[in-house]
Amino acid sequence: MTGTTYKDSGVDIGKADRLISGLKNRIERTFDGHVLSSIGGFASLTEIPESYRRPVLVSSTDGVGTKLRIAFMSGKHDTVGIDLVAMSVNDVLTVGAKPLNFLDYYASGRIDEAIYYDVLSGICTGCELAGCALVGGETAEMPSFYEEGEYELAGFVSAVVEKDRIIDGSNVKIGDRVVGIASSGLHSNGFSLVRKILFDLHHIGIADRVEGLGDQPLYEELLKPTKIYAKPVLALLDRFTVKGMAHITGGGLPGNVSRIIPQGLKANIVVQEDRIPRIIGVLQKLGDVPLDDMCSTFNMGIGFVLVVKTDEEEAVIETLDSLGEKAFSLGIVEEAVDQRVSVSFVP
Repeated sequence: MTGTTYKDSGVDIGKADRLISGLKNRIERTFDGHVLSSIGGFASLTEIPESYRRPVLVSSTDGVGTKLRIAFMSGKHDTVGIDLVAMSVNDVLTVGAKPLNFLDYYASGRIDEAIYYDVLSGICTGCELAGCALVGGETAEMPSFYEEGEYELAGFVSAVVEKDRIIDGSNVKIGDRVVGIASSGLHSNGFSLVRKILFDLHHIGIADRVEGLGDQPLYEELLKPTKIYAKPVLALLDRFTVKGMAHITGGGLPGNVSRIIPQGLKANIVVQEDRIPRIIGVLQKLGDVPLDDMCSTFNMGIGFVLVVKTDEEEAVIETLDSLGEKAFSLGIVEEAVDQRVSVSFVP
């Protein structure tokens, strides 16, 4: 008679090892010359590039949130890994930091090999888009802890910035201009409201075609990955005076831009309605959502914001356009008493 093994309890350590080994070449394609360790060790080693005189380490962590539920419902898992990287990388970018390396945490009740491969491949793609290395992570199999086919994701990024080039909004002044970079859609915020409107209130199917969204199934729109702005924005910093940057996540334009506007000033933002993604308009109509709630929940078509000098605004926008981003003027910084951001909409 044989005894009870760990595998009998539902944990197959060998499976995770095999999967990671099978992805090793894909993962190592994200490496650059500063990664000193290989996949499989207890810790990763990355040296700070010698070009930095007074390097400051910058760290951030985030997840994908309830957007994962859309992946579970649709069976499409190849984009949420990009979201995972984007949510952390775009945050460290706001202080002018260059992403160096990324770590992931993946946990499920039972590791599904196909799902795992898609998710990790997406994380690799995200790291390539961000210009950072996927240097390690944790894969946890926890029987009975998660529903079949479900998993949790968390990401952790380390970045570096020259101390005298940290961008924190402290130099923003009256007359500075606010520039927006377009989002790809919903990105990774507001999905509890998205699911409430589409599935609970209107009982729309995940693969249905929804009026106003074209011929693609609904999940294709909902799973558009969060844009990663690292490469185009970092390319600006050597050429222009960028005074403040904001990643537009939960809290929307008012909640996030206010974090980089000094006391006594206000960013007066005007959004053209034709720049708002169709999905956001559909959600507002179907849910009869108040405009204030829309603005504080969704990015309204703007994924990243920069505050720049007046005489550089046009060149900043042209440079971003040349790098493949849709950039546009959003407004101006003014004197204020009671609020730091005002948002209005024009046809």
